[in-house]
Amino acid sequence: MKAAVHNRYGPPDMVQIAEVDQPAIGDRDVLVRVHATTVNRTDCAYRAASPFFMRAFTGLARPRRTVLGTEYAGVVEAVGSGVTSFTVGERVFGYNEGAFGTHAEYLSVPQDGAIATMPTGVTFEEAAPGTEGAHYALAFIKKAGVRGGQDVLVHGATGAIGSAAVQLLKHCGATVTAVCGTAHLELVKGLGADRVVDYTAQDFTRDEQSYDAVFDTVGKSTFGRCRRLLKPGGLYLSSELGPGWQNLLLPLITALFHGRKVKFPFPRQDQDMVRYFRDLIESGEFRPVIDRRYPLEQIVDAYRYVETGQKIGNVVITVVPKN
Repeated sequence: MKAAVHNRYGPPDMVQIAEVDQPAIGDRDVLVRVHATTVNRTDCAYRAASPFFMRAFTGLARPRRTVLGTEYAGVVEAVGSGVTSFTVGERVFGYNEGAFGTHAEYLSVPQDGAIATMPTGVTFEEAAPGTEGAHYALAFIKKAGVRGGQDVLVHGATGAIGSAAVQLLKHCGATVTAVCGTAHLELVKGLGADRVVDYTAQDFTRDEQSYDAVFDTVGKSTFGRCRRLLKPGGLYLSSELGPGWQNLLLPLITALFHGRKVKFPFPRQDQDMVRYFRDLIESGEFRPVIDRRYPLEQIVDAYRYVETGQKIGNVVITVVPKN
């Protein structure tokens, strides 16, 4: 089968299209014919092994998993003898961080993994980006314990995490202020934001409004800069470790004192998570934002684009061309 392979850590050019063996399936595995996948920040981090400590999980000198990719949508091609949850021909989507392998024509996943039937009424390209950014956004919301009526600011509202966070927060009943650039004000309003701040026109950290939580979904600010935005007892969460990995240390330090705190979200990936997003997509309460689409053969260009930091929402890779 055709796959995007990387045998060494490094820049996008480390990835090449090659013919590799089709994955085998066990008794409780599902073989998926992948129609669409994505390139996202998670893929880029694993490909480059950045930060360096990631090599402890992926291989110290060389990557143990040579075919990357976390998100997918496709059709069940075959099932193991013990599979009862899925049948051949079903349209499925899901998330496969750790095992990876979605940047290929075929993918083997356990039937009890982070996989579910696809939302009705959407294409493979629309379903594929439904989990990666969204499951990080959901982790923010759960870690912060957001409730209806609370005020939340989302910094980086046009990224995969931020665009999902705006929609999921509205589903929770929160009042959302979203931060983005001038060109995307209308897009973010269309996602449901109650108020939009143009960071090119004003410093969002000088905002006069205060918030129950600030979500930095692009990791480009700090607790120190955003602290004044928080109500007493308010929470700051970031998608990145921060300077000196402070976002791992500050939750421990701020927990010792009353007042504003830092929390760091660790997302879960399981079948319930995928089903949750399937239901939201079907109901129209969540739609993954898609920026660009590339064929699998141009996946290196997709990596390069994602690493510019300019992508809006998600970058989709088409594995099976549409008829």
